[in-house]
Amino acid sequence: MLIDSIVREDSQKIRDSLGKTAFEGKRVLVPGGAGFVGSWICQVLVDLDAEVVCLDNLSTGKKSNVDYLRDRRNFRFVEGDVCTFREESSFGCILHLASRASPVEYQQHPIETLQANSVGSYNILETARKYDAKILFASTSEVYGDAEVVPTPESYWGNVNPVGVRSCYDEGKRFGEALFMAYNRQYGLDVRIARIFNTYGPRLRAEGAYGRVVSRFVTQALSSQPLTVYGDGRQTRAFCYVTDTATGLLSLLTAERARGEIINLGNPVEMPILELAETVKRLARSVSPITFHPLPSDDPKRRCPDISKAQKLLGWKPKISHEQGLTRTIEWFKANEMREKTHD
Repeated sequence: MLIDSIVREDSQKIRDSLGKTAFEGKRVLVPGGAGFVGSWICQVLVDLDAEVVCLDNLSTGKKSNVDYLRDRRNFRFVEGDVCTFREESSFGCILHLASRASPVEYQQHPIETLQANSVGSYNILETARKYDAKILFASTSEVYGDAEVVPTPESYWGNVNPVGVRSCYDEGKRFGEALFMAYNRQYGLDVRIARIFNTYGPRLRAEGAYGRVVSRFVTQALSSQPLTVYGDGRQTRAFCYVTDTATGLLSLLTAERARGEIINLGNPVEMPILELAETVKRLARSVSPITFHPLPSDDPKRRCPDISKAQKLLGWKPKISHEQGLTRTIEWFKANEMREKTHD
């Protein structure tokens, strides 16, 4: 089926970028592994012959994202919370991806979002310290807030409202980063921090409060509904296709020179939200109108990463253009919609 072939082809691109022996035989824990980015990470690691433990409480992750891995001998799914998880067997690597990430959704669950990035980070760091595991924290460009320096380098300290409606996510991630660096300094733990910019692609949730801007525009365009733009649409984001983000994360975890480093992972090509809506509408051959609505509180005006550090330490930069990535994403959503109708 088209829906499966798109994912297979894209995951193969990630494996080709990493090399066959990058994770072979290593036991890897992936909190948040049934989520959007996490499920791609799990798939690639399983195919690279790592022994993968996928931990997810399914608050935003979906079992269907990893169900096809259940029969693989080197994959185990654990339904549980990052704040309370315990494991007696050792791990060589951990990728802490567990957190709500959709602005609307994390604002509906602010305490749980803060807990995943604080209590959850502490619990997983203790697991890493116990087994001397290499550990990566999936942070976010949100730590920069409404950045006054664009493109934004890792050295920028941020312009964040610490008590605003987005602070549960912004400050949760900032605390998580501080905690990871404290473990690095106090215990010598091998930590790496990725500040991820807007990522999109197959498996990005679209329904209800979980929907983010790319998946929202795609589903609206495909169903001939109005594309809802907040504000005047001139605010920008840096949209990175999921294969590029996943490759960056796994490269960051394996690069020797990246120990104790904080690295931006995102597309350095800035795109206004209105341009994104128009591009999705064109690629989907949609007749949907574009409508404008009030801008949410504390919504950043611009977002674009300086990725020179990632290029220098990891040899990484995005390979997929907006046109290519959005076309793949639209194809996947079309195929997924057809499959769901067939199963109804």
